[in-house]
Amino acid sequence: MQSPTVSTARRRRRGRGAGLLLALAVLLAAIGAAAAAAASPQDAEAMRAVAVALGADKSLGWDTPDPCSPKPWPGVSCSSDGRVTAVQVGKKSLTGKLAPEVRNLTELMRLEVFSNKLSGPLPSLAGLSSLQVLLLHGNNFASIPADFFKGLTALVAVSLDENPLAPWPLPADLAACTSLTNFSANSVNVTGTLPEFLGSLPSLRQLSLAMNLLSGPVPPSLAGAPLEVLWLNGQHGSPGFTGSISFVTNMTKAQQLWLHSNDFTGPLPDFSGLSSLYDLNLRDNQLTGPVPESLVNLKSLNNVGLGNNLLQGPTPVFATWVVPDMKGINQFCLPDAGKPCDPRVNLLLEVAAGFMYPAKLAEGWKGNDPCSNYIGVECNNGNITSLNFANKGLTGSISPSIGKIATLEKLILSNNNITGTVPKELAALPALKTVDLSNNNLYGDIPAFRKNVMLITTGNPNIGKDAPAPSAPGGSSNSPAPGDGSGGGNRGSSSSSVGIIVGSVFGAIAGLGLIAALGFYCHKRKQKPFGRVQSPHAMVIHPRHSGSDPDMVKITVARGNANGGAATSEASQASSGPRDIHVVEAGNMVISIQVLRNVTNNFSQDNILGRGGFGTVYKGELHDGTKIAVKRMESGVMGNKGLNEFKSEIAVLTKVRHRNLVSLLGYCLDGNERILVYEYMPQGPVSQHLFEWKEHNLQPLEWKRRLSIALDVARGVEYLHSLAQQTFIHRDLKPSNILLGDDMKAKVADFGLVRLAPADGKCVSIETRLAGTFGYLAPEYAVTGRVTTKADVFSFGVILMELVTGRRALDETQPEDSMHLVTWFRRMQLNQDTFRKAIDMTIDLDEETFASVSTVAQLAGHCCAREPHQRPDMGHAVNVLSTLSDVWKPTDPDSDDSYGIDLDMTLPQALKKWQAFEDSSHFDGATSSFLASLDNTQTSIPTRPPGFADSFTSADGR
Repeated sequence: MQSPTVSTARRRRRGRGAGLLLALAVLLAAIGAAAAAAASPQDAEAMRAVAVALGADKSLGWDTPDPCSPKPWPGVSCSSDGRVTAVQVGKKSLTGKLAPEVRNLTELMRLEVFSNKLSGPLPSLAGLSSLQVLLLHGNNFASIPADFFKGLTALVAVSLDENPLAPWPLPADLAACTSLTNFSANSVNVTGTLPEFLGSLPSLRQLSLAMNLLSGPVPPSLAGAPLEVLWLNGQHGSPGFTGSISFVTNMTKAQQLWLHSNDFTGPLPDFSGLSSLYDLNLRDNQLTGPVPESLVNLKSLNNVGLGNNLLQGPTPVFATWVVPDMKGINQFCLPDAGKPCDPRVNLLLEVAAGFMYPAKLAEGWKGNDPCSNYIGVECNNGNITSLNFANKGLTGSISPSIGKIATLEKLILSNNNITGTVPKELAALPALKTVDLSNNNLYGDIPAFRKNVMLITTGNPNIGKDAPAPSAPGGSSNSPAPGDGSGGGNRGSSSSSVGIIVGSVFGAIAGLGLIAALGFYCHKRKQKPFGRVQSPHAMVIHPRHSGSDPDMVKITVARGNANGGAATSEASQASSGPRDIHVVEAGNMVISIQVLRNVTNNFSQDNILGRGGFGTVYKGELHDGTKIAVKRMESGVMGNKGLNEFKSEIAVLTKVRHRNLVSLLGYCLDGNERILVYEYMPQGPVSQHLFEWKEHNLQPLEWKRRLSIALDVARGVEYLHSLAQQTFIHRDLKPSNILLGDDMKAKVADFGLVRLAPADGKCVSIETRLAGTFGYLAPEYAVTGRVTTKADVFSFGVILMELVTGRRALDETQPEDSMHLVTWFRRMQLNQDTFRKAIDMTIDLDEETFASVSTVAQLAGHCCAREPHQRPDMGHAVNVLSTLSDVWKPTDPDSDDSYGIDLDMTLPQALKKWQAFEDSSHFDGATSSFLASLDNTQTSIPTRPPGFADSFTSADGR
């Protein structure tokens, strides 16, 4: 689209701004000309390096020793005390690079090298606290360092346009540039989402980020900046910017808004407050609803682009001076501008307004006759008699305008995410016979319908109640190969409890206590962080309503929404199974059976990773190459026992999250199908590396690797016992339930037998059915069925014995008196000679290793003590093993800096970072929705917008 025609007054304003800046440039030039002082040694050395790197020593005559005296180099300005204040060499056909030494020009106020052919990486400018104008556009710079903007607190104008930089996000350091007025970074491969801090920049007038790789919603906080120009158009990534453009309503100073060629959805907002807006481009999105009168009547508007959307209602008529771009698809009722829609169309649009004009309805409502081809609408003799919007993903609320459709007989709104109350206008409809509002988020009292009206409201847990309180947002998770097939949260403390803890730490034991607490969090934080935790809710599977396909069931997952209701999402799958109702405590992690068939090649035999007591584990691969492990329960053994185990595994793994516990990614219930999806652990179970390494052509585990595995397992179990919000007892610890990743780090898997212990579960036993694997069962559990955390300690001791000896817990090939590992191991420990014979022959046994093995063997003996109270806690096992192993230390030298506490910080700094971490992410639980469907359709990319704003061009022009 061509640049808009601007009014005379606007030209005058721009002329005054350009005149002031021109005067400033002349003043700077005069200062530079008057400066006869020799350059400071630091600046002179830096400028000589810059000259050589740019090639300006030859092309611009920058070949004298001093850049400031006896007269400044061309394009260089100096202060009276010999400091370089400006380098202005735009459009000089330079072909070199920008030297890192430019960072040493600490009094530099302007750096302008635009429109050359410079290449190579941009050097860091960190610390140039006097730099105000930075013009680098129109070059071939290849990358930008992460600390490029650090400390550039005086920045006023930045232009990076049209440089083929490697993908980079907008850095947080920009938040400190509070004087920033103009930031232009078009076509420079900016990635990620738009950061919130942009809205807090008090001077930001122009933000240009067109034709990058940005995505996600635009934060509403952006309207907090006094923006006059905003270019977000033409993002090359998929899907580009998404969500609503409601933030526009509060951009009252906006003059030019270019949001075209993205994936924005929803209705157009109110434009009445944008009295200076002259150029608006919204084409090539998925915007819906009518064009508001507030836009049509905007007197300042000169140009508007609305083509290729899903806009509805009458084709708008703009003022004669407005140049509209309406080319392309829309859903206007009539092609002729200004002609009114059929009254029935207007009425249906009022109905759609309550649901925020969903795209599914907009796509299916074409033309001006709702009785001919409007999706979900049925008529009789031209009168609307039925509205069936089931399973349309509707949000918002039920519009009272439905009460205006006097001929309506049937209203079906089931299986959506609709919230709010049921309007009393519905009950007054004279012809109404059926109302299905099931499985939504409705609340409040139901109006009194006539007795002959069939009303269905099941699946709305808050019907009859007041509006539910808002719930916390949900979180995310990670990528599983339970080798034998048998195995594979909630937020922790609130911010207020953190405050109490911190207060007590400082009040009671001052710095020492804080250091201890920080040390603990550093230790925990070595794992990669997960997102916020989504509180688990109920997932229900139940039959369709009468009249629908008898072989279809629906899966509904309850979850919190912004309005506090238990919103629902559903997926329908064919089922030949029973119609009973199953409830599983879990977050929004439901995966359709079809998706799992696709990623496992229809559960191909070639994809089998292993088999277990309840089913088979398959390897799956997503479209992006990510591998997953899919545990499919055998339908023949899925009685109550199998279903309970399935429920237990979901319930536990949505409450706990730890780097040494296998992550659950999702699950599927479809008829008799019970499927769990885990992160893929490519090295399989420890059992095949320990007992079956020859069969699998593997190398035997060296002792340090065994120590590392033991420590990983101990940490995972310690977390279950004492560090999670609740105490969990695994009940089935064994090598086949310990899985290894590519880095041979171990994770505990198979949580189907986990039991939740009381708060003081270390001391109090719980009675349960006997479960687990013989050879690993604690004697008191096997005899009485009563289990404590000490039962897991016993199993862990058996695993330690297996790591020491290379023998299985129960080996029926051995003589009867040696069949059981624990009793045999105790005998072998009686003297050093027999103990040496018990150690796995594949371990290279020097004296240092023997001492380490002996310590682990002693720990194993204590863990397998006959009486539970004689066994240590898992925390003790962690302490013992961590003193023997150095493998557990972070292999990434930056992991502590990135995810923990920097011990070089002052205590107040460390405390602030600790509190920020505690508020933002808890490592004891996380859930995630899985396999979101992405639309990879790329919208057209428009012609590049005009370059950097005129008011910030250099003295040379552009």
